[in-house]
Amino acid sequence: MPRLLAAAALVASATAAAAHFPFLVPDGPSKGKAVFSDNLKADAQVPVDRLANTKLVVVADGKTTDLTWTLDKTANCYTFEVPGTGPRVVVGTTDYGVLQRGDSKPFLLHYYPKAIFGDLPAPEKATAGDKVPLELVPVSDGGKLRFKALAVGKPLVKAEVNVLVPGEAKTQIVATDESGLSPAFDKPGQYGAHVRLTEEKAGEQGGKKYQEVRHYATLVVAFGK
Repeated sequence: MPRLLAAAALVASATAAAAHFPFLVPDGPSKGKAVFSDNLKADAQVPVDRLANTKLVVVADGKTTDLTWTLDKTANCYTFEVPGTGPRVVVGTTDYGVLQRGDSKPFLLHYYPKAIFGDLPAPEKATAGDKVPLELVPVSDGGKLRFKALAVGKPLVKAEVNVLVPGEAKTQIVATDESGLSPAFDKPGQYGAHVRLTEEKAGEQGGKKYQEVRHYATLVVAFGK
């Protein structure tokens, strides 16, 4: 795979924190919704059907099953049901197409939203594996929650992770260590997080040329409940 670069500039990360991302939000053990927002609630100003080409699967007990979702136009979200019981990983892949913002390079945008359903499993059971090239894995560490950033299965060092902490209005921006782990969080509740990776790769899609590929992985997980 071509060289991948973690988004390291604080300005870029602060901008990303104010942007919108797809989040898969569990609503009980077997139901969920997908929103396109800067938090875990649907944003009425941004149509969620921009995520219509997302491919959604559930990974559980070493098996992968395709999922379908239903557009709820009134609530501006997609809803879906997750089969099975126990810990399950739901993950999506979204090819958002080629974009250009301001004077920046034109880029191809990919999203990888992910959520943990059921109790928080061990880290090796909380990964989507080779289903996505970038992900955040929740890690329970001494009664606290950490996020491990993985790129093609390997720790992503010194990457900036944007964390939506339960009960806090402002996103926390933290950096991963040499093991790809974020600092620990101890508040109970539902967390949201995202991380970015940029691939230096030029190409063309849909008649539009791009100079790089931007990957964003999001995660929603409940902790301490």
